[in-house]
Amino acid sequence: MNISNLIRQHWAALRALLVLTVITGFIYPLAVWLIALIPGLHAKAEGSIVNVGGKPVASKLIGQSFTDKDGNPLPQYFQSRPSAAGAGYDPLASSASNLGPENIVDTPADPSKLTPGADPSTAGFKPSLLTQVCTRSAAIGKLENVDGSRPFCTGGGVGAVLSVIGPRDSSGNVSHPTQVVSINEPCSKPGSSPATVFQQFYDGVRVQCAQYGQDYSAGQIVPIRGAASDHPAVPADAVTASASGLDPDVSPAYAAIQVARVARARGISAAQVRDAIRDNQHGRLLGFVGEPIVDVVQLNLELDSKYRVKS
Repeated sequence: MNISNLIRQHWAALRALLVLTVITGFIYPLAVWLIALIPGLHAKAEGSIVNVGGKPVASKLIGQSFTDKDGNPLPQYFQSRPSAAGAGYDPLASSASNLGPENIVDTPADPSKLTPGADPSTAGFKPSLLTQVCTRSAAIGKLENVDGSRPFCTGGGVGAVLSVIGPRDSSGNVSHPTQVVSINEPCSKPGSSPATVFQQFYDGVRVQCAQYGQDYSAGQIVPIRGAASDHPAVPADAVTASASGLDPDVSPAYAAIQVARVARARGISAAQVRDAIRDNQHGRLLGFVGEPIVDVVQLNLELDSKYRVKS
């Protein structure tokens, strides 16, 4: 290759670089910025901020937690679904829990590090996705005075899972159990007498609580369905986080079980609360995409505007 061809090729590459830099670095961003200034689009481009009394209080696109400083639900507000984004609804940490449907075994806490009233996670406890769902369902059932039971959950609000130990058949299933352990129900201390477990016997073998430090991975992991209804009173969106952790919406079913509590806390009728729900309920996109939703943030703002809680 001679020098003139080399210079010509580099000059063509440089011109292409300059043209694309102008288009993608200046013209395109400027066009997007100008489009964002069009009336009707400007508010969305600014984050769909909701102002009350001249002050920004929320975004139409991001949910919020309506709890006190200790994380307890405020009774006068509709509660959002769980969030795995940071400490909850953190737009800088949008994410899901990354736990899948087969995540059903808890990581137990070290009993020697447990202190009364402290967060078990400080002692190494990591709940499985199943236990998180069960715990949330039980808590919501108690809060809303509905049945919080659901399949594969114990009455104590943890995953109903057994480790069945013994010889296996040709299919890999334990045919004659010699030991059965409720692996998500730990004993109070290593070596202590068995704590109460959700099921007393499995295939004729007494079910034991899980001793800390023991390895039960050799057993067959068996989730126990239990007798709970296939249609729990606490809907699925009440116990699971969205993929982004930021969704401001809940299902009409979750909103419905909160009506009595909110009405009682605000001193208004259930009919008035349902009217507010209807004002903030949206149907399927284009009539067939997705499911009907209720915007919790907008709903709570409307309730505050019309039926402020008397201090």
